[in-house]
Amino acid sequence: MFWSLAPLVVACLVLAGLVGMCSFRPAGTAEDVVPEYDAAAALQADAAALSFPVRLPRLPEGWQANSGARGGIEAGRTDPATGQRSRAVTTRVGYIAPSKMYVSLTQSDADETALVQSIHRSVYPTGVEDVDGVKWVVYQGGEDTEPVWTTRLESQAGPAQLAITGAGSSVDFRTLAAATQTQPPLERG
Repeated sequence: MFWSLAPLVVACLVLAGLVGMCSFRPAGTAEDVVPEYDAAAALQADAAALSFPVRLPRLPEGWQANSGARGGIEAGRTDPATGQRSRAVTTRVGYIAPSKMYVSLTQSDADETALVQSIHRSVYPTGVEDVDGVKWVVYQGGEDTEPVWTTRLESQAGPAQLAITGAGSSVDFRTLAAATQTQPPLERG
């Protein structure tokens, strides 16, 4: 029985190694290696492509962008011209804070509730944080649920709903909030 399965096991290991599904590192994993992500280029491209103002946070030394994506929320916003629900779009960038914790910033044309629910369904508003005069609504859930801070920023280019979430501390959230809300929207062209 063993000898009939041995070739199959070897073939599976070889195939997994070839397609990159597993790796062997005798020295262990590389600590403190954070994937790099060009947040400035990605957010500039999003500003040109999306219909709402996008901001590039001006973060202090020690913050590193490591991921990003565009997304959508079905019936996530109310069209101001028609009053009808329509698809909202999002742009998200994840950062590793100096605390070594992950914190993400999502910018969208979604309504507050739709944006927050697209991040964590089980959260509810619990208070407000004032970050240099800007009110951020704080949503929290159970023990294993990360908080979400959200605010709506107005500009001549229009409104944008922002949300911050992640495993970071309230200091990390405040830093990312301040670094974003103080920046003007990127040029759309």
